[in-house]
Amino acid sequence: MLRPAAAAAACGARRLLPLFPVRCISSLKVPWRRDPALDAAIVRDRHFRHAYRLVREVLLSPGQRLLFRYLTKRRERIRLPVLVPTFLRRYPTLLSVSPPPSPIASPSPQLLAFLAFASRLHELNAPFLASRLAKLLMISSSRSLPVTKIASAKRDFGLPDDFLVSLVPRYPHLFRLVGDPGPDASGNAFLELVSWDDQLAKSVIELRADKEADAVGIRPRPNFAVKLPKGFYLKKEMREWVRDWLELPYVSPYAAASGLHPSSPEAEKRLIGVLHEVLSLTVERRMAIPIIGKFCEEYRLSNGFANAFTRHPGIFYVSLKGGIKTAVLREAYDENGELVDRDPMMELKERFVAMMDEGHKEYLEDLRRNREALQKARENAARKDGKVAVEIEDQLEEEGRSEASEGDDDTDDVYAQ
Repeated sequence: MLRPAAAAAACGARRLLPLFPVRCISSLKVPWRRDPALDAAIVRDRHFRHAYRLVREVLLSPGQRLLFRYLTKRRERIRLPVLVPTFLRRYPTLLSVSPPPSPIASPSPQLLAFLAFASRLHELNAPFLASRLAKLLMISSSRSLPVTKIASAKRDFGLPDDFLVSLVPRYPHLFRLVGDPGPDASGNAFLELVSWDDQLAKSVIELRADKEADAVGIRPRPNFAVKLPKGFYLKKEMREWVRDWLELPYVSPYAAASGLHPSSPEAEKRLIGVLHEVLSLTVERRMAIPIIGKFCEEYRLSNGFANAFTRHPGIFYVSLKGGIKTAVLREAYDENGELVDRDPMMELKERFVAMMDEGHKEYLEDLRRNREALQKARENAARKDGKVAVEIEDQLEEEGRSEASEGDDDTDDVYAQ
């Protein structure tokens, strides 16, 4: 028979037993289910993505000038669903094209005004962007990141194209550039963190708990917000696992993780914390999964990290729109697929879209005038028994065919668990 002290110790040990069934986390399967509202948020951007890729081809050319015939040959590379001349007719404010015999594409006056606005916005938000970049370095186990990987995700995080020149040198107490990045940031260079900042080493989840503590006087335990979509139900076994998993202490993405067993629930907590924080640092709270995968080594992400997004459908959503898998932070969007928290750098995209809309309205107005001219030509031809204005009619038919053929360019691949 156990002594009272021994009995109490045994009871305490039972209370400390893991809450989880002994099983591999990677074996936990949750069926993927489409979320139309979040898919729509990505589909709405398809014309913006096409336009941005097309414009960058010119902006990255020497002197921001590119022979038009070279630009038209890059249609497949930038995944443009229609011919380049057709797209530019629809959005005439993007680029200016000089007359034959050797037309050259260059930034339009509206695009030059946008670039000036972008430069001012980056300047205004330089401290904010520097802290964001520092956070990305602080999550890394080596407190450094290859410049090529940062450059591949710079637009997701709102960083300027020339961040190595316009941003990094202004904060020598935060950043140190090691190696030669080359003219296009493709060299063998690293960006290192110079000094650790405890104020920056707080995740969005921890800051949310601090804010609530300031409001009510009691600090809640930092944890993830789980928001399952309507009609989505987990099996009992998975519900129990998630419930127990949420009871585990929160693991900050800025804390050392070398002591965690890779298949432990605590390691899963840390993995989800890192993915949650990375998405929270993006402008639109979403990011292409292949881009996240580039940081696997530095952020200590497992090879199967992408499956974690579908294991936690109340925290993340994986969209298959746009021909690529995109991880979306569910809590950042409302039921209509609109962002609920506005990032300061969102103004850049909104200004670009406004510039596109301005040009598209001009295009539609020209189309209306051409249709009216065609109708008049038909009426005159009917009265005079003459020929219809063939050139105008052919142009309108071409526009109609290209509009109908463009459709939705997004690819809905079958999701493989």
